[in-house]
Amino acid sequence: MILTVTPNPSLDRTYELPDLVRGTVLRATADRVDPGGKGVNVSRAVAAAGHRTVAVAPMGGPEGALLARLLGEHGIEAAGVPVTGSTRINVTLVEPDSTLTKINATGPELSAAEAEDVLEAVRTRSASADWIACCGSLPRGLPPQWYAELVARSHRAGARIALDTSGAALTAALREGPDVIKPNAQELAEAVGRPLATVGDALKAAEELRERGAGAVLASLGADGQLLVEASGAYFATARVATVRSNVGAGDASLAGFLTAGGQGPGALVSAVAHGAAAVQLAGSLMPTPADLDPSAVALSTDVPRDRPLTEPAP
Repeated sequence: MILTVTPNPSLDRTYELPDLVRGTVLRATADRVDPGGKGVNVSRAVAAAGHRTVAVAPMGGPEGALLARLLGEHGIEAAGVPVTGSTRINVTLVEPDSTLTKINATGPELSAAEAEDVLEAVRTRSASADWIACCGSLPRGLPPQWYAELVARSHRAGARIALDTSGAALTAALREGPDVIKPNAQELAEAVGRPLATVGDALKAAEELRERGAGAVLASLGADGQLLVEASGAYFATARVATVRSNVGAGDASLAGFLTAGGQGPGALVSAVAHGAAAVQLAGSLMPTPADLDPSAVALSTDVPRDRPLTEPAP
């Protein structure tokens, strides 16, 4: 069972447009609403793969009630923590060439008591969890050390933690030794304080974060592939993708694939890349099912191509 923690969940509304023209009335060709937030997306991918998952998240207002209902419709056990503020609504606009325009709302401000309630919900639900995936930005009211506290408490209870966050929250949590962290290239560059121009640069940055406390680093390098650096060694994998339709939630699908495949080793990396490649070929923030996956399209190497330039260098 994978338990996910999403401190700032959302309802994700996606509109597909024939064209995006400012200052006009636009008519969508298709639209959908999905439960959102990075941890929620991980739960959706885990459920789509046929595994049990519990989603812990603060939920408030009618938006929170709709979020809980949608989670249930996706086969996810919703462990909603009542909060005073309303759950946020995010909007994604998709153009025919797959260009995305995203509008993310701020979300509610959590009180100290509500923040503690979320931690307590994790404790009471985590006994049977194989992994706890803590994902996304922190809402207003939660200090950067909140994830560090969650990691520390979960480790004392014997749980394994996968952490997907950035900035001060990631830096603070490293000292508590999360078992896996999952930065993208930009987050990796920010964490080490220098730009990344090659895969080798990303490898050195991942090794540095392991020295600072992370048990393993699963780094998403966009179209260039993914890098796994752990105690057993470093692995690099890429996948063929025919058409990119939407990259919303692709990184979350990758983390779900990694954890459901055991959360370590080259086999888990292949699963992560296969899930991410499948997700970008689906509309909106749809999560791949086993029928969408093509592990044979993944190329795995234990010889990391250090000199390969990144398609999109991280500043």
